[in-house]
Amino acid sequence: MGLYSLITGKRGPSGFGSASTAEEVTQGIDATHLTAIITGGTGGIGMETARVMAKRGAHVVIGARNMGAAENAKTEILRQNANARVMFCPYQLSEDGIELQFATNHIGHFLLTNLLLDTMKSTAKSSGVEGRILNLSSIAHIYTYKEGIQFDSINDICRYSDKKAYGQSKLANILHANELSRQLQEEKVNITVNSVHPGFLKFFSFYLWKNIPQGAATTCYVALQPSVKGVTGKYFADCNQVTPSKLARDETLGQKLWDFSVKLINSVSKKNYMGFEETS
Repeated sequence: MGLYSLITGKRGPSGFGSASTAEEVTQGIDATHLTAIITGGTGGIGMETARVMAKRGAHVVIGARNMGAAENAKTEILRQNANARVMFCPYQLSEDGIELQFATNHIGHFLLTNLLLDTMKSTAKSSGVEGRILNLSSIAHIYTYKEGIQFDSINDICRYSDKKAYGQSKLANILHANELSRQLQEEKVNITVNSVHPGFLKFFSFYLWKNIPQGAATTCYVALQPSVKGVTGKYFADCNQVTPSKLARDETLGQKLWDFSVKLINSVSKKNYMGFEETS
């Protein structure tokens, strides 16, 4: 799966490709027994994912920064908005003093996932239903800093590149998914963790790139398709499994990112999160 498939819409081994939509890849799937927690669900890919999940019968919980946005998403879920992610922005720090793209695209999701993890483990065990965690990454993960993650200078304005910082945050999404997958496999927990590249959306105004229903397809495919049962620690694009960059497959880098993320969160938080531990 590559540029040729993107241009032609050629379908891969899964039977789907870059032109497939979220509704198409979930056709006939009954998700009435599932609960889907979706961050960024107030617009763009997140809203379309929420809409299709709800259409297939899932109980959908939308994570939003404010209740107004969540209510708008609930009542206007068919509306198509600009994508909500933080992308290629000038140097800024979050309210917690962390470089904004890294904080928004990685740290926030890392923390939320860990806070929900015990509940997910318990639910997967009691229900016998496989839990699935998806990180929304990007092919942009290949364009990052030389070392992958700037652990020693995450907030260094002198080394800041808006595009590389975005790539760094998307690399972090894959590394996080892979490391969490490794840990859950060791614990023999019935939860899979994967990362996806949604495709390039048409807010870039280029005719080859995807509309929002197509952009949400891979997320919905990995979340609901029975054929993905038991598949974990993998990276998907255009509804097919593909190989990410060498850095994204570096297990040591993933463990280092995990420990760095824990320390960073605890350094800015008023409390240490119980059970939220480093790998070593």
